[in-house]
Amino acid sequence: MSSNIIFISTLIILWYSSNIGVLLLNKLLLSNYGFKFPIFLTMCHMSACAILSYVSIVFLKIVPLQKIKSRGQFLRIGCLSVVFCGSVVGGNISLRYLPVSFNQAVGATTPFFTAMFAYLMTWKREAWVTYGALVPVVTGVVIASGGEPSFHLFGFIMCISATAARAFKSVLQGILLSSEGEKLNSMNLLLYMSPIAIAVLLPAALVMEPDVLT
Repeated sequence: MSSNIIFISTLIILWYSSNIGVLLLNKLLLSNYGFKFPIFLTMCHMSACAILSYVSIVFLKIVPLQKIKSRGQFLRIGCLSVVFCGSVVGGNISLRYLPVSFNQAVGATTPFFTAMFAYLMTWKREAWVTYGALVPVVTGVVIASGGEPSFHLFGFIMCISATAARAFKSVLQGILLSSEGEKLNSMNLLLYMSPIAIAVLLPAALVMEPDVLT
């Protein structure tokens, strides 16, 4: 029991550390060092995910390889991948204009958007206590937005859009991959989502960020 708690605690710490590390590195690249290609940066991110997930599954065999069983399942994974791309690109763009602390404050509204999308798409209602707990969170973000000295409207819109896209992906993932016969574990899902994301982001980067090649 104690070893299981230690293992789960370690995973949580690694998850928080990696998220904070990626966020700070993205901020350094996009803001401090003037790297102006958030779409290309997201494509590099997804390329790394594709390579590492492939190595972890095929060579290290951390989890067994699961195959896509139908065209419908592939289309659902593709839909998730596009939404995920939108959330990451929006988050990276917002980091060019907003400080990390404010970016994370806005990200705290994710549960609000998740509850909203869950109700709109599945008619799933949470307890009133849950909705009540979201009120001070949203209120706090509104107050913080009004008093943020580095507030940037476009950056704020992109940050809110990225937050909503992350919540939408969570709900969509629960709906589209709920079939017992087509469930994928998180690593296999990433393995299949990453190449699709690269295929979407590469032409977008070439069209919208042509200077990345110079």
